[in-house]
Amino acid sequence: AFDIRLKLTKEVLTIQKQDVVCVSGSNHSTNVHLLRNAGDEVTITVQYLREAPSFLKLPLGSPGPSSDHSSGASSPLFDSGLHLNGNSSNTAPSSPSSPIANEPKYEKRWLDTLSVPLSMARISRYKAGTDKLRSNAFEVLALDGVSTGIIQFYTSQESADWLRAVSTNIGDLTLQNMKMANKCCSPCDQVVHMGWVNERIQGIDSSQPYKYKFLALKGSSFYIFSTPPVSTLDWVRAEKIYNLCEVLFKVHKLWLADDCWLQANFYLGLHQDYDLEDQRPYCFSVMVGQGKSHFFNVELGSELAVWEKSFQRAIFMEVQRTGSKTYMCSWQGEALCFTVDFALGFTCFDSKTKNVLWRFKFSQLKGSSDDGKTRVKLLFQNLDTKQIEMKELEFQDLTAILHCIHSFIAAKVASVDPMFIDSQSIARRYMYSN
Repeated sequence: AFDIRLKLTKEVLTIQKQDVVCVSGSNHSTNVHLLRNAGDEVTITVQYLREAPSFLKLPLGSPGPSSDHSSGASSPLFDSGLHLNGNSSNTAPSSPSSPIANEPKYEKRWLDTLSVPLSMARISRYKAGTDKLRSNAFEVLALDGVSTGIIQFYTSQESADWLRAVSTNIGDLTLQNMKMANKCCSPCDQVVHMGWVNERIQGIDSSQPYKYKFLALKGSSFYIFSTPPVSTLDWVRAEKIYNLCEVLFKVHKLWLADDCWLQANFYLGLHQDYDLEDQRPYCFSVMVGQGKSHFFNVELGSELAVWEKSFQRAIFMEVQRTGSKTYMCSWQGEALCFTVDFALGFTCFDSKTKNVLWRFKFSQLKGSSDDGKTRVKLLFQNLDTKQIEMKELEFQDLTAILHCIHSFIAAKVASVDPMFIDSQSIARRYMYSN
């Protein structure tokens, strides 16, 4: 038998196999006690188990060990190589069309140590293809897909401690990568935050309802990648790129499963959001133009809090850098331009003559409504008459305009009262503690 030992350094998680001597009918603690008090010489009798070879050997002609992990490793201590009759060989010879009983068979080769680099690595606590959390266990996957396998712990506290430690190291290494990337970027194109999430695949009935995605907030844009960007050229190869002024971040659900260690270490204390179909905690969405949205889930409550803060910071920085956004619109057949300005507020002018039709400050906006398609009604208070004036406009992409208005107003409030945004934050109120 063997036991597993974990060793965590700043950049690497190491898994090591250690042999354990077992005495029939006794547990590990008893075995250790017997060995410590056995004297200078110990005689060990080993019983041969005939069923063991059938488990360790592979069928003749098998191209490699079976696995359900994307990394191709069926065990954290299995190097996915094969050896013949005890002789190491990483390349399996071609097998004959019909097996011969007397020919040797391929066997798995087990390793004593496996090291997984933590830079750009990700953590998974879910059973494959489900929304169910593993009990006192998690998996670490490196950037190249190599997996530790499922690491099971004896107690919930031990699992939580290791999960927190590994997550912290991954976060520190990600911060280092951001700093290196920012050295090559202009001050207006800095990386604010990036990291792994799970994206819910919408509109399809799949056994894999979530897929790993790598998100980044950089300069004026929100990026969605299938794999992390490791070079400058990778930034233009993102799956999706959105303007930060036109997205809306929303915390959807802070919900806990029936894991006592989760409740002890990551308790958030909020009600469930029952309008969501999945059963995963720590969910958020990013709503974009044309009424579309992306729905994400993260592994820890602390990650959700960081994403909420990072989106707010990135959006506010982009609003202040941009200063104003102008959109084409129309009303009653006339082509107009609508401008949201960080300093001036709202302005509407004729697209041909450039004559200003009306202008209001942010503080004069008292309400709004829309038809969910193209038309929006803005209610402003006239400072002279104290009367409410309604301005109605039509836009091609109404959602983007509404998100932009929200971004500018939130940034304006944050510039006046920075503490207001913190007081409105949902996830940051409930950071996990020791």
